[in-house]
Amino acid sequence: MPWQECSKVDERLRFVARLLEGEKMAELCREFDISRKTGYKIFNRFKDCGLEGLTDRSRRPYRQANRLPFQIEALIVQLKREHPSWGAPKIREKLRRRCSDILLPAISTVHAVLDRHGLVTHGRKRSVYKAEGTSLSTPTRPNDLWCADYKGEFMLADRRYCYPLTITDCWSRYLLCCDALEATKEIYAFSVFERAFMDFGLPKAIRTDNGVPFASTTAFFGLSKLSVWWLRLGITLERIQPGQPQQNGRHERMHLTLKKEATKPPGKNFLQQQAKFDHFIHEYNQERPHQALGMRYPAELYCPSLRLYRGLPPLEYPLHDQTVTVTQCGRLCFGGRKINLSAVFAGHNVGVREVADHVWLISFMHYDLGFFDDQSCRVECAPNPFGAKVLPMSPE
Repeated sequence: MPWQECSKVDERLRFVARLLEGEKMAELCREFDISRKTGYKIFNRFKDCGLEGLTDRSRRPYRQANRLPFQIEALIVQLKREHPSWGAPKIREKLRRRCSDILLPAISTVHAVLDRHGLVTHGRKRSVYKAEGTSLSTPTRPNDLWCADYKGEFMLADRRYCYPLTITDCWSRYLLCCDALEATKEIYAFSVFERAFMDFGLPKAIRTDNGVPFASTTAFFGLSKLSVWWLRLGITLERIQPGQPQQNGRHERMHLTLKKEATKPPGKNFLQQQAKFDHFIHEYNQERPHQALGMRYPAELYCPSLRLYRGLPPLEYPLHDQTVTVTQCGRLCFGGRKINLSAVFAGHNVGVREVADHVWLISFMHYDLGFFDDQSCRVECAPNPFGAKVLPMSPE
């Protein structure tokens, strides 16, 4: 028997006809496999509009955002073509003076009209950050430079993976910490570095690779929440070039020793593995002579930093027009505008300063991040201040 085809309108008509014949709504809805709410909706539309009410209705919204009467839209386009350099604020003001009896559209609506007609010049989109590395310093005393990295993950006896985060003092080769972590998440790294800062003070610079959580490919200049925190503490960022682990050679050599002596065989669980790491730290710093140090121990050369960790200092911008705190979602709420910046600056203050007519500069500390204008409110990156040039170190 061939399939019997019918349209949705025919089905609705059969549904309504059987209701008019006296059948019950609940039984019919079960038979047609629809809810009673839908059944009453179909029946009420039939009573209000007749057979026309059973046809599909347009899903087009009654009101469209940024849609104006065609006469007003044509006038906006005309004003823009007469004055190509004018933006949405000026055109809206001209519209207000010329047509005082109309409901004045918002600046964003005027901008949307110009955009639809191809009269807005869009800035270049921010490209994904490509890691390049920075210049690398040569330490001459303890705490001039710390090196940090994750030793390659390995599996514990309980089948869980361990990600050791290690920090060393580059000059003395002192192993500051080696923590067995469950993942490379920022939240774990924050706690490790905060404890190291509390125990040993602050270094002048920290050298890492360009991986998570030390860097990011989606934020300004490859910054991450962790590296932004270091900058706030006055710590210089140093990054090795991608694919050049020898630029952090002393640290990598320590990883080789760590792998041989503290991971084979691995611990049964994280607590046992951390006990093995703690024993390795003591032996590496206090008992193991190092040829590169003239057969001395790292503990004989290292001393804590004089720069004590006291949390983040306040951050203000007296030379800017306004100091704005970045929201948790990475936005600036400034003058009624919402500017998308980056979540890596969440909770930190940035400075906003007008550098040209309706063009604003965003600064973080003494670094210029980018510019935005009143029309698009899109941030265009400034030249990278974290490239090959070594970042200035804070005084001891």
